[in-house]
Amino acid sequence: MTDTPLWCPDKQQLQESPWMKFAGFAGERSGLSLTDPLALHEWSITDREGFWSALWDFCGVRGNKGERIIENGDAMPGARFFPDAELNFAENLLTRTGAEPAILFRAEDKARRAMSWLELHSLVSRLQQAFRAHGVGPGDRIAAMMPNMPETIACMLACASIGAVWSSCSPDFGVQGVLDRFGQIEPKLFISCDGYWYNGKRQDVTAKLAEIATSLRPNATVIVPLVDDAHAVAAAVSGAVPLAVFIADYIVRQVEFERLPFSHPLYILFSSGTTGIPKCIVHSAGGTLLQHLKEHRLHCGLTPGERLFYFTTCGWMMWNWLASGLAAGATLCLYDGSPFHPDGNVLFDYAAEERFSVFGTSAKFIDAVRKAGLQPVKSHDLSQLRLLTSTGSPLSPEGFSFVYEGIKPDVHLASISGGTDIVSCFVLGIPALPVYSGEIQGPGLGMAVDVWDEDGNSIVGEKGELVCTRPFPAMPIGFWNDPDDQKYMAAYFARFDNVWTHGDFAEWTPHHGIIIHGRSDATLNPGGVRIGTAEIYNQVEQMDEVAEAICIGQDWDDDVRVVLFVRLAEGVALDDDLRSRIRARIRTGASPRHVPARIIAVADIPRTKSGKIVELAVRDIVHGRTVKNQEALANPEALELFADLEELKS
Repeated sequence: MTDTPLWCPDKQQLQESPWMKFAGFAGERSGLSLTDPLALHEWSITDREGFWSALWDFCGVRGNKGERIIENGDAMPGARFFPDAELNFAENLLTRTGAEPAILFRAEDKARRAMSWLELHSLVSRLQQAFRAHGVGPGDRIAAMMPNMPETIACMLACASIGAVWSSCSPDFGVQGVLDRFGQIEPKLFISCDGYWYNGKRQDVTAKLAEIATSLRPNATVIVPLVDDAHAVAAAVSGAVPLAVFIADYIVRQVEFERLPFSHPLYILFSSGTTGIPKCIVHSAGGTLLQHLKEHRLHCGLTPGERLFYFTTCGWMMWNWLASGLAAGATLCLYDGSPFHPDGNVLFDYAAEERFSVFGTSAKFIDAVRKAGLQPVKSHDLSQLRLLTSTGSPLSPEGFSFVYEGIKPDVHLASISGGTDIVSCFVLGIPALPVYSGEIQGPGLGMAVDVWDEDGNSIVGEKGELVCTRPFPAMPIGFWNDPDDQKYMAAYFARFDNVWTHGDFAEWTPHHGIIIHGRSDATLNPGGVRIGTAEIYNQVEQMDEVAEAICIGQDWDDDVRVVLFVRLAEGVALDDDLRSRIRARIRTGASPRHVPARIIAVADIPRTKSGKIVELAVRDIVHGRTVKNQEALANPEALELFADLEELKS
């Protein structure tokens, strides 16, 4: 661990930042000096009523705030934030009008367009009227199988404007994957594209769309054009209508916003696990809005007119997070398709041409760009880029170094971590603190994050469970079809009473930062010592011979042995020399306990549709157990590569 930061905030820019303006605002209200970021965080989790009330006012939330800020504030779950408030999520996102772009869009090299704030208002108005005409009201569900395109944002806003509940997935999901999700929530409307592009190829959805629509039986299925085939697809699907026809009878008028309680449901998101049908996680309008305003305005420093990009699909919570950027007055930069078509420069081309201020991506993408030998620092003008965020999996120290050496030397690199469970972050970037290699800068404001040992003691410099010890507004309302909250309680509160246990294996650093070592349920336990899988990946995936890796613990001789599977670079074979070098790298870079007992080459590694490798599913296959929810995987066929391996029988 180094004490030399990779980046430090510019003092003048920091003084003018939304973070420091909020620190001054909160300081005046509280009578405290809160310019130090650690003091600001401590105040935010100690005087929670003062913090969340100040955040509402500072961000200018549209709605009726009410008198009470927190009710039953020590109960987790059970605390209620702003119990008297009424607001509408869409009203707080449709903050601007005029000809300036609200959304920019690219679908690989097949589509490129912009949607102004005025055009967005107009489309939301017509959609709102059409939704109501088809029987949609507060609490009803609208489900969408859509690409990351402007119409998806508009449909979500129209849904939220009337208090209906939005749920989405990407169009690469199979029939059963869609039905496992949307079948549980019984949507009144179903929205789909007419096809999409991936790796330069047109992907047809007609056959699966017909099967899905027949099973869901919504009041209507709306077909949104992307590949210019909406009418033909609608004709082939029972009860389907092209978007143009769906809204044809409605003229543009002022959007009506139904103000509802702070805790009114806004989104249903789905767990991506492989242990059963996905859990339906219900998030509130007020909690989502306030948490995203905090993260965008304060932690990311977003200001009106800045360009915000995150590489995501509509099946990942980062799409919901990205959409909220409108509340800060930012222009959303949407991209749908492969981030490597026609090559790894495509997103950097987009960033340079549209002058991104914030570029959001994954640790896997950063590593892939590095391994491809690309040098955006030399090939692209990224002068407007001030913040690069990374999530999805822990970013290795080598990934940190590459960002500063290969992408931009003066960018604020913010590794962030949270999840679908809270549709936001526990730990993320802090614009007032330095960036250290391999570390997430710290907890979000208002988030009482800690690391506990197995007995519930707070620990520093040791690995333990990432917990949150006090309630926060972005906690789920609950799970769908979980009337007694049994699944909800089991998911987060079974380990420690009245404390959120997130399932990450984490460690505090001397800089007050956090390192995520992987998922707790995927930690290895050889000889009774817990080891995070990310510690192994950080070593082996830096080797040019290894494209990607996945590591599990195999039950063996009344203990657990570490097994490492590697997907090798093209033309590379796994021989004894490479095995020795892999072990040596892990032994010196991590520890002797991390060294795998078996190293096995595989042609592919299974992952979820949001790109996360699935260690638990591989562990189940290796132990002869069935993986139930294979529809959650982008490449379920890869699981077969791990079944009944001779190398693991001795």
